[in-house]
Amino acid sequence: MDYTEDACHFELTEIEVSEQQWWRIGLETYAAVDKNYARIIEDSPMFYSDHSTQIGTHPIVWVSAMVAQPGFIVQENTMLKVPPNPDYPAEEGRYIRGNDYSPVAVAIILNRDEDKIPPDIERLIRTGAETGAALSGSIQTPNIGLEKMICNIVGNPNIRYLVLGGPESEGHHTGEALKALLMNGVDEKKKIIGTDALHAVLHNISNTIIDRFRQQLTLIDLQFEGDYKEIRQAVWSGYQEEPVQFRDYQLYDPGAFAEEGLSGKITWRITQPWSEPEDASERQALEKAQAMIKRLRKSQRKAPR
Repeated sequence: MDYTEDACHFELTEIEVSEQQWWRIGLETYAAVDKNYARIIEDSPMFYSDHSTQIGTHPIVWVSAMVAQPGFIVQENTMLKVPPNPDYPAEEGRYIRGNDYSPVAVAIILNRDEDKIPPDIERLIRTGAETGAALSGSIQTPNIGLEKMICNIVGNPNIRYLVLGGPESEGHHTGEALKALLMNGVDEKKKIIGTDALHAVLHNISNTIIDRFRQQLTLIDLQFEGDYKEIRQAVWSGYQEEPVQFRDYQLYDPGAFAEEGLSGKITWRITQPWSEPEDASERQALEKAQAMIKRLRKSQRKAPR
């Protein structure tokens, strides 16, 4: 059956929705960004994720609240959507988790201390979540920050677009590094190719995860723009069934990536970042030292007392 309410429209077919899963169902929605949008947002209820994080009042959530109650029969999405990896999102961070079946994630560059996030940055992040992004948060560094974001995104094959917004992170050049990563990849030392960002090295994730991230995503570059309405329009455009023009991009929901979500976490202790070698020679020297320590400990255990 069809359901139409002013600026919202979607089609339904039958699947059973459990109490735990109903709000996650990926409904095809069309939320018009016009004078009706404000009324829809104003009238819609608030919902929370598994981590009790407010995800806002996007029409996807509003429509789900009306029709996808526990036990209600809704139509299965005809577009290919798949459950994320069970570990998704694998890494903690400063982000809001929204609809797992959304094709869009939002990353806003943070150029302040994490306890001093300005209101304009917070508004951009919340706009991403409230407009239907699967994940919307901030990113600060071109190494650990990028690695954590990458691990989270590759865990959800439904995410096909990354909207980049906010200023540049002075000293880190995180936005530049992210764009260079998607365009050029990494070298044999896992340093991002084509960026002057300091320490833009992805030591702690595998090449498989890096390659998946690059294959799965299309970047929507809105960096250096502070207008939350542009973030909203970019996210909205990304989940349309038919292509729509957003600036120089033709955007629509292409469905899930063809391979299952990956489980990935950064592999070294964040509490000791200074222990990570800068290059292959330092890593080799560290491995030799660790092997020597291991041999010494083993010989001490065998020595007569």
